[in-house]
Amino acid sequence: MGNLVAIVGRPNVGKSTLFNRLTKTRQAIVNDEAGTTRDRQYGKTEWLGREFSIVDTGGWVVNSDDIFEEEIRKQVILAVDEADVILFVVDVINGITDLDTQVATILRRTNKPVIVVANKTDNHELQYNAPEFYGLGLGEPYCISAMTGSGTGDLLDLIVGQFKKEVSEILDEDIPRFAVVGRPNAGKSSIINAFIGEERNIVTEIAGTTRDSIYTRYNKFGFDFYLVDTAGIRKKGKVSEDLEYYSVIRSIRSIENSDVCILMLDATRGVESQDLNIFSLIQKNSKGLVVVVNKWDLVQDKTNKAIKEFENAIRTRFAPFVDFPIVFGSALTKQRILKVLEEAEKVYKNRTMKIPTAKLNEEMLPLIEAYPPPSNKGKYIKIKYITQLPNTQIPSFVFFANLPQYVKEPYKRFLENKMREKWDMTGTPIKIYIRQK
Repeated sequence: MGNLVAIVGRPNVGKSTLFNRLTKTRQAIVNDEAGTTRDRQYGKTEWLGREFSIVDTGGWVVNSDDIFEEEIRKQVILAVDEADVILFVVDVINGITDLDTQVATILRRTNKPVIVVANKTDNHELQYNAPEFYGLGLGEPYCISAMTGSGTGDLLDLIVGQFKKEVSEILDEDIPRFAVVGRPNAGKSSIINAFIGEERNIVTEIAGTTRDSIYTRYNKFGFDFYLVDTAGIRKKGKVSEDLEYYSVIRSIRSIENSDVCILMLDATRGVESQDLNIFSLIQKNSKGLVVVVNKWDLVQDKTNKAIKEFENAIRTRFAPFVDFPIVFGSALTKQRILKVLEEAEKVYKNRTMKIPTAKLNEEMLPLIEAYPPPSNKGKYIKIKYITQLPNTQIPSFVFFANLPQYVKEPYKRFLENKMREKWDMTGTPIKIYIRQK
């Protein structure tokens, strides 16, 4: 299972720059004002054949001075709870500050590996400042410059060296894995309890290799699947739900370890920004999706018109991916609970869909002929042949064209929409590649 690395530290030590460097993206907005990182700081990276996720806890701070230290303290505790390896970033130019000392105090209590990263070591002279960080009591500081990239290769070696050896899970590969995700109080534990019911004997918990990714094998009413991380959801409860982004970081593992995510929304609150953050994690990991509008029993207006409006609102917020099932129900009254499982099963089947090449070409080529990609600089783009790639996580298709570089996003979306009209791929993302013939 994937490992999770968390980046912690006070503001302005270069956490975002390091995040970008390690995930090779420019997705954070980096500038010199404190607390400007508003991007959802989550990315995946691979080093020496090990894939892992990196999360920059600083990306979620609500910056107001009075709660600043409290916020950082909570982030560090969250990182300690959730991550396998913690990168504690400090700034070699400023040396140790009070906040650094406070962070170090929390980190010294954990038995998780902590690596002190002395950032902004942009020249050799600055390395002589680094020994000061031994004073944090967390071992040897590693000098890097996130800006120029020097030292980051060694740092990655070190990170990967800290991961526990992978133990293969005793899971049946052909059985779908569903994860229930959502903001605090959206009803995750209620729906899991409704699924599992009180008949504890039909539930077998298989401890995953990662800390507490527990799979519950569920076999009832003709369904057979694993629920991911039920223990975590039912245990954690109200410890520190005052920090909204907890739910996002807490969802990372469950999402990564699943095939289909059941995203719980609260009917009384509509779609909020945290829901979108969790949705984007599901998207980034190319997982199947079923949206459950929970607490529907509490809504006054239950007309078809109200349902339609709510559905449209959800699809508008989640666009461009709009082809997923939405179930209105209630975990408490168990209304439409089995419908949720039926939809999740369907989405799982759609993820594994195989379309014969002959059928693809017969259906799609006439369509492409009628609506070809817009010509570019007077050059006409011809798509000659389509095939589905074998053994991919989600349905992936290659369209062979004479000038693939001129086929732009809107046209790919057009192709995807047409394919979704012809074949049932509800709930699963699909990938479309345009390649040179």
